[in-house]
Amino acid sequence: MAVRVIRKAFFNSAHRLFREEWDDNMNLEVFGKCSYPNYHGHNYVLELSVIGEVDRQTGYVIDLKKLEGLIQKYIIEKLDHKNLNLDVPELKGKVPTVENIAIMIYEQITPHLEGMKVQVTLHETKKNIAVYPA
Repeated sequence: MAVRVIRKAFFNSAHRLFREEWDDNMNLEVFGKCSYPNYHGHNYVLELSVIGEVDRQTGYVIDLKKLEGLIQKYIIEKLDHKNLNLDVPELKGKVPTVENIAIMIYEQITPHLEGMKVQVTLHETKKNIAVYPA
């Protein structure tokens, strides 16, 4: 029987939602005040789910201390107190929406959780949440 375990993590990042090839009016129309040129920030809440069978010897799906270390090394160090538009190579050329950030987190963490089913839930605000894969 599969069990889902979830480890929460927190990071703060700034971003601006805009496309360089669009003028300010088009960016404002599509992204609203999130397109303002001086960036804005969020206090993100990451929930990283790992789904699998419980090991009979340890009682774990995954050792949560190990999972915490992976999140710290591959996600938090990359995103915390960073400008997502300027400081994160994996987001270059992408609009750093909550959706794209969730996908990037998934792509960064899954190679280190080989053979495990992983799901990223990223809370950008109390109202805006992305889940990947859906």
